[in-house]
Amino acid sequence: MIQYDFQDKRVLITGSSRGIGRATAQLFAEAGAVVTVHYQQNKAAGEECLASLPGHGHQLRQADLAQPQAVRTLVQEAAASMGGLDILVNNAGVFLPHPVDSMPFEEWLAVWQQTMNTNLTGAAIAAYTAAETMRAQGSGKIINVGSRGAFRGEAAQPAYGASKAGLHAMGQSLAQALGGYGITVHTVAPGFVETAMARPHLQGAAGEAVKKQSPLNRVATVLDVAQAILYLASPEAEFTTGCILDLNGASYLRT
Repeated sequence: MIQYDFQDKRVLITGSSRGIGRATAQLFAEAGAVVTVHYQQNKAAGEECLASLPGHGHQLRQADLAQPQAVRTLVQEAAASMGGLDILVNNAGVFLPHPVDSMPFEEWLAVWQQTMNTNLTGAAIAAYTAAETMRAQGSGKIINVGSRGAFRGEAAQPAYGASKAGLHAMGQSLAQALGGYGITVHTVAPGFVETAMARPHLQGAAGEAVKKQSPLNRVATVLDVAQAILYLASPEAEFTTGCILDLNGASYLRT
């Protein structure tokens, strides 16, 4: 594993009580960063993540990312308590089924709005608010966690695919808008990731079919994604600003 030095860097990771976010928080803490762990509902998982982090000064904060003011308050308070903000990781997101051909309109629309509010608008507000602090500092990094679903489509979760496509485009736009302030913006686009929530779907024949989408015959681990995030946050990745880094084991190739 590559060793990075993020000594005393101040990091906020949304959705970091479990999965990709938790693995990312652990790697940043191991590299010397001070980390704000965020959770929406599962306080116990957030506390477990916080307790697992090496080092000192880490904190836990709650916010519903579908609520604009809650997002803004989360970022402002995290930055204030850490004395600044060097790295924002927009990781939190929801993946909710709402097939267009088999759900009543009102239910379909409610899921669409919840998904877009959390995955895209919430991330945009977090980035806007983080950029206020980063501009004053003269530096910062924003890392967005997108998805291959933005490119290949998500038939049963159309809002998820649309929100991640919007997140990718937002990252590219912000990279151009904020580069002059010393702020770089990057996106990682994973395919299927073996999280605790996804693990049951990787069992049996259905799971084997998912793994065979990649010629490596596996899906990503949370560490695969976390290590990519750390690379994008490192000084060595500065010139990748505006990038969308595919991380799907060649399960989906785009042109």
